[in-house]
Amino acid sequence: MEIIDARGLSCPEPVILTRQAMASKAEAYKVMVDNNTSKENVTRYAEHQGYKVSVEEKDGEYTLSLTR
Repeated sequence: MEIIDARGLSCPEPVILTRQAMASKAEAYKVMVDNNTSKENVTRYAEHQGYKVSVEEKDGEYTLSLTR
């Protein structure tokens, strides 16, 4: 599982990092973001790419688990 730490970044950077990581065609990724807009945008992009997304929120930070 690849881990993408996009905390502290504003859109579109988290989506760009996720897209670049997805070039490896892995079955699962973990994306960490710290704002709602990034969470929504990465979720939308991942779902469009065929991944299922589950979100955990802790102390204002989101961990998105993307799986095929």
